[in-house]
Amino acid sequence: MSTLRRWLIAYATALVVFTLVDGTWIALVAFGVYRAELGSLMAETFPPLAAAAFYLGYVAGLVHFGLQPQRPDLSLGRRVLSGALFGMFTYGTWGLTALVVIKGFTAFVAVTDIAWGMALGAIVTFLSTLLLRRFGVLKPSEPAPLG
Repeated sequence: MSTLRRWLIAYATALVVFTLVDGTWIALVAFGVYRAELGSLMAETFPPLAAAAFYLGYVAGLVHFGLQPQRPDLSLGRRVLSGALFGMFTYGTWGLTALVVIKGFTAFVAVTDIAWGMALGAIVTFLSTLLLRRFGVLKPSEPAPLG
């Protein structure tokens, strides 16, 4: 399978997984936390184009840096760690910048977002890798020889 085809399949898989996982988080946790912590800073309406742009771009980065379909033999642990780090850095950039420039943005929300970004990157990378391995897009890595 070509690297481009593997990358596109990984992207489509990760986009579905990301949308389900992040949508669940937003509905069950984040919306309530944001409303309680940020109150009047919350937007009155949901901007779907901005959300779509974020999802499309974030998933592309997660595929490239976390799933790494260009390296089909990479270990699950390495993929998940890379996905977690990508999530930590991207959500950390947002959370810490917002903490610095938005009056009323709270440290609790910044820390929560960074932790969620790290968990989200790891979860989506883990689940997507398992699916991609099941369908033969990525290969399980061989255990390292002893000695």
